[in-house]
Amino acid sequence: MKFLRLLPFVVALPLAAQQRVALTPPMGWNSWNHFAGRVTDADVRAAADAIVSSGMKDAGYIYVNIDDTWEGKRDASGVLHTNEKFPDMKALGDYIHSKGLKFGIYSSPGPQTCARFEGSYQHEEQDAKTWAEWGVDYIKYDLCSYRTIMREAAAKDPANGEKIQSDLMRQAYQKISDAIRKTGRPMVLSLCQYGWDEVWTWAPALGGNLWRTTGDISDSYLSMSQIGFSQAGLSKYAGPGHWNDPDMLEVGNGRMTAEEYRTHMSLWSLLAAPLLAGNDLSKMSDETKSILLNKEAIAIDQDALGKQGDRVWAKGALEVWAKPLSNGKVAVGLFNRSLEAAPVSVRFADAGAKSSAKVRDVWAGKDLGTKQGSYTANVAPHGVVLLILE
Repeated sequence: MKFLRLLPFVVALPLAAQQRVALTPPMGWNSWNHFAGRVTDADVRAAADAIVSSGMKDAGYIYVNIDDTWEGKRDASGVLHTNEKFPDMKALGDYIHSKGLKFGIYSSPGPQTCARFEGSYQHEEQDAKTWAEWGVDYIKYDLCSYRTIMREAAAKDPANGEKIQSDLMRQAYQKISDAIRKTGRPMVLSLCQYGWDEVWTWAPALGGNLWRTTGDISDSYLSMSQIGFSQAGLSKYAGPGHWNDPDMLEVGNGRMTAEEYRTHMSLWSLLAAPLLAGNDLSKMSDETKSILLNKEAIAIDQDALGKQGDRVWAKGALEVWAKPLSNGKVAVGLFNRSLEAAPVSVRFADAGAKSSAKVRDVWAGKDLGTKQGSYTANVAPHGVVLLILE
């Protein structure tokens, strides 16, 4: 009966298996950008229904992620329960799974979440076990109040304070990664620590599948563009199973124009970023659907080669970004960050394409013919022309 001693090691997922999830950037929906702390069980069920009925599921949006404010109190055994907004989390997870979708949840390595609900501090294995029992497929782990623990430890040794904070942060994420693997249930692990300490250089080694590279996005062109265009230079850190995350989509939340939302969707697709919608899916306009469901933009994001795009040319407010695709094609974004329309050109050599290429305009849905050497388009203010070169 000596084989019984091996069971814990057989059950726990090896790191490589954990990273078999998210082989392409995760797609789905997160509750925070629209509902924030108001989110309820009914809202999440409605989102799952809308993902199916709108065609989003068929387009690849499969994760239904509850953000902060679902947490209740721990019982005498330390088991964390939900609050009155979520009467039965296992039943909710079952409902999401019954739709052919996957179930995501949120926590923090600190004693409290960002909204001051119960975090997972000193209950990591216990909480991971609970999530596994609920059928969770995705965990967003937000640094939040753990920063206080880091700062207090650093204050005791100021000369080494920066290293102490870095070590403690990495240990916290390693701890939850180990706890998830121990459950034996594959879960996407999303590190939310705002890009501190060059997280992209160390997150994959401890089992992170995606990691935030910046602070929180908001529904404005300034926020979206500052975050999106700041991703230049990070492409080498992304690939199947581990992705840079410039935060969730704001498409459809109402404070940007359609042109700006197309810029948002185009840039995130070129960045091979997770596509997590953050709008009220039950009240989407046809315009919002046309952006979130554009098959060619999604295909650029989800391309199996797993290459993140990067900036290849910039002059003032005009930028060109390119992303190599698995079929030998190249996706190119011509961006105009100014307040006036302007011509933007791409030299095919700069984008990594051949000197002669067939050009397709993704948002127009039109083939533009074969061009030699370069292509120029007039780009609207805050706009984009998203191309595929073949």
